[in-house]
Amino acid sequence: MSIKKALTIAGSDSGGGAGIQADLKTFQELGIFGMSALTAITAQNTLGVQAVYPMGPEAVIKQMESIGEDIGADALKTGMLFNAEIIQVVSEKIKDYNWKKVVVDPVMIAKGGASLLQQEAISALKQYLLPISMVVTPNIPEAEVLTGLSITTMDDKQEAAKRLLDLGVQNVVIKGGHDEDTNESVDLLYDGAEFYYFNSKRILTKNTHGTGCTFSAAITAEMAKGSSIYDAVTTAKSFIQAAIEEELTIGAGHGPTNHWAFNRKRGRS
Repeated sequence: MSIKKALTIAGSDSGGGAGIQADLKTFQELGIFGMSALTAITAQNTLGVQAVYPMGPEAVIKQMESIGEDIGADALKTGMLFNAEIIQVVSEKIKDYNWKKVVVDPVMIAKGGASLLQQEAISALKQYLLPISMVVTPNIPEAEVLTGLSITTMDDKQEAAKRLLDLGVQNVVIKGGHDEDTNESVDLLYDGAEFYYFNSKRILTKNTHGTGCTFSAAITAEMAKGSSIYDAVTTAKSFIQAAIEEELTIGAGHGPTNHWAFNRKRGRS
């Protein structure tokens, strides 16, 4: 039996709802062996981010080398990378190990409003990381920052996806969680040839902490199995929808999603 493996290169969330904690829970639920390289430690809970302690670039490099020289990875995702220097060394190591199935979740702002990506890191993300990535998964505010567009309509989403593809990434998924439509959320996938739309009923809840991390981790897990990008996004959409619908109600602020809901709904828990 071949064990499929996925690596998350991201920050730690002490509250367990986002970051590497959300990624590893998602990998596990989808039958993938998960590994991590920490880029930062956050003091964080459902009320917000109280402190961020970034790792030095050498620490990130060593973690990636430990994985690359022994275990390997069938797919990987990046989350909170925090600064330009970390983005650059991560990009270099991805190339060193010839890792192709790379999912970039361009984490910029926490639910509580704390900045998780320094301003100068945005250009580094576009210059070094996106050109070697298979998928980028911005929400609407992140897509606006990366493209300079104001996104309010589906046409705007399509134009933003085209501009992101022009940066070198192979596939773009613009998430619809920030859509103005109160009835449904529509994610857009663009592979350079076709636009695909993934609709889901909008759940009115404040318990959405870590949704972006979880969604991109689910895509990564499915890609590690060899799924197409369309099938990977399809599964990820179902996974995150279940995780939001079956609320946990933890903490006094933006609570985490339910990572075991997807398998429970399928009768596998």
